[in-house]
Amino acid sequence: MSGSVEWPRPNETPQLADNTIDVWRASLALDSATLQRLEDTLAEDERVRAGRFIFERDRNAFVAARGILRNLLGRYLDSALQSVEFVYGPRGKPAISNQRQSRHPICFNLSHAHGIALIGIGRAREIGVDVELIRPEFAGEEIAKRYFSPSEVEELGSLPAELRAEGFFLCWTRKEAYIKAKGDGLHIPLESFAVSLTPGLPAKLNSADHSQWSLRSLAPEPGYAAAIVAEGHDWLLRQWSWAP
Repeated sequence: MSGSVEWPRPNETPQLADNTIDVWRASLALDSATLQRLEDTLAEDERVRAGRFIFERDRNAFVAARGILRNLLGRYLDSALQSVEFVYGPRGKPAISNQRQSRHPICFNLSHAHGIALIGIGRAREIGVDVELIRPEFAGEEIAKRYFSPSEVEELGSLPAELRAEGFFLCWTRKEAYIKAKGDGLHIPLESFAVSLTPGLPAKLNSADHSQWSLRSLAPEPGYAAAIVAEGHDWLLRQWSWAP
């Protein structure tokens, strides 16, 4: 993908200012010892969820992603990983439970797909992130017509054939990031808002509340599309790589 930037590995947890959002990229391909250490930090309800996966690959991806999330939140909060407790919104969006007295609470969002996790972390603003592997066999016209707005379908159809798979997943991740930021899930009609999707052009959001949100594309790895949506327009984006 175009627009790739560095994802450095910091020596210590960065200081998180109110106007900063950190996005962490992490590989979910972990050795068994690291995976076990991460699993040991999970809450009971997370272990129950992990146990429901039929395939070990999917279970391990869930454990790794949630464990890495806890690892990062524990570092930002300077607290034990097991002490991080989550509460869930009406549509299932998680938040940290013990920050009710904080004026600048830590907010976060997690997405993982095909071996990569993205975690967005900021203060006192809602965040949504999404990452997807670009799969040409999935990026068909029928799926686009089902999930995209008419203007998005038109823009996608105007792309050269060699750019359509990337454009499809730019659209998909940008829409998903917006839905996740708002925390309303699929209760938001997918045709009620639109995003830009032409590779190489700036990411744009066209919605009734677009003035409240910022949309940016991310390039975590070649062959992947990703996006972040966050409240406000006054924040700086930093991109980091996580390691055990």
